[in-house]
Amino acid sequence: MRILRDLAYGEHSCRRLDLYLPDGEQFPLLLFFHGGGIEGGRKEDLEAVGRQLAAAGIGLASAEYRLYPDAKYPEFIEDAAAAVAWTKAHLNEYGGDKLYVGGSSAGGYLSMMLCFDERWLAPYGMTTTDVDGWVHDAGQPTVHFNVLRERGVDSRRLIVDEAAPLYHIGKAERYSPMLFLVSDNDMENRYEQTMLVLSTLRHFRYDMTQVTLKEMHGVHCQYISIPNEDGTVPFAYLVIDWLNA
Repeated sequence: MRILRDLAYGEHSCRRLDLYLPDGEQFPLLLFFHGGGIEGGRKEDLEAVGRQLAAAGIGLASAEYRLYPDAKYPEFIEDAAAAVAWTKAHLNEYGGDKLYVGGSSAGGYLSMMLCFDERWLAPYGMTTTDVDGWVHDAGQPTVHFNVLRERGVDSRRLIVDEAAPLYHIGKAERYSPMLFLVSDNDMENRYEQTMLVLSTLRHFRYDMTQVTLKEMHGVHCQYISIPNEDGTVPFAYLVIDWLNA
């Protein structure tokens, strides 16, 4: 396994990512955005996941992005899009052959925004189907609560406008395969919102054979943040199984 840290994917000091690469060549690579409410979290939080995926022959790119209070909408989405474009451009250089993109919690909001709203990848000449697959882990499909707070709106409100992934479902003709993760005892309203995303995809007659849902037992994202006794992380097994299906 090779670990490459703090690679720049843009000029801003926050635009850095770490690579966890398996031995050998021609492997799938997952670019992943950490959680933390767009106000916390670090790329290093995914090191256990990166090591476990690399041991299974899958690469991981863990990317930083701008956070509140220094950031404002949509800078974190712009960062995420830049990370996707950089990783796609350098994929073969580091041994990858397929690019998958995902995120957990706040990172899941970012991955869904990139997946469903093509204006973020468009400046790089990319569309949502240039990504081979998406992993949306317990992300907020309505306007993110910290974006609402930035607007001076009650952060508990459920608002669907251009800053919400849900708003954009139905614009693209098709999507690459998607894995959705959510807990049965997730943070308040997150399970129901995830189900609404799936219902909306069905409503627009997308091919649901390309959509996989894994309902985990526990609380919000504990399967990615709490390791087993042997140091492994359940989230990594979910990704491995999905990619190998």
